[in-house]
Amino acid sequence: MSVILVFLLVIAGVAAWWLSNQRIMSKPWLEQGTLDALDAAGAPGMPTAKIGLGVFLAVVGCLFALFASAYFMRMELSDWQSLPVPRVLWVNTGILVLSSVALHVALLAVRKDQIETTRLALATGGLTALAFLAGQLIAWRELSAEGYGLDTNPANSFFYLLTAVHGLHIVGGLVALGRTTVRAWAVGPRDRLRLSVELCAMYWHFLLFVWLAVLVLLAGWAGDFITICRQLLT
Repeated sequence: MSVILVFLLVIAGVAAWWLSNQRIMSKPWLEQGTLDALDAAGAPGMPTAKIGLGVFLAVVGCLFALFASAYFMRMELSDWQSLPVPRVLWVNTGILVLSSVALHVALLAVRKDQIETTRLALATGGLTALAFLAGQLIAWRELSAEGYGLDTNPANSFFYLLTAVHGLHIVGGLVALGRTTVRAWAVGPRDRLRLSVELCAMYWHFLLFVWLAVLVLLAGWAGDFITICRQLLT
């Protein structure tokens, strides 16, 4: 239960910070001025798409928190044998960081209407995400070749499960990123493009955070992390 609580507290903190930057507590009925002036200043509130994505990410965060809790409970049994973390996962982590940085650059560029930089950053984010997925497949092949099969030990099953579920979310993000990249090359208003880039960037940053949590779990550092959190909370 402590793992779930710590993970949910982190998710809640990130969500609170994000909502505070979206004028969620604004009071539009107290705004003064003409409608045109208010529109020029920017209408308060969040687009529905952002709210929907925020709810979806909260659900995904809870899902991974449940996986982490099951991981901790299962590893207490005698048949648990931890498997070595393939070195390629550290390279993959760096690649995913680059992908997240590329999406952030795209977000900054689209806000400044720098369309060429936006296109380049979106393409970089997509290519690095594909490289991350390729690296995950390499890690699977290495473990399988060394005898760490899916059904040979519970620890192996959890490794494949966690990395596969995270990889599926990367694939889903690539679909949305592909549509956003196509929109960046199209001629037309940039409002929808800006929103799409913002959603992709938010999703990518979240997936990076989840991957770092998964990596900490698989590397065996989660126990030390929970101990530190308990000391800070007491």
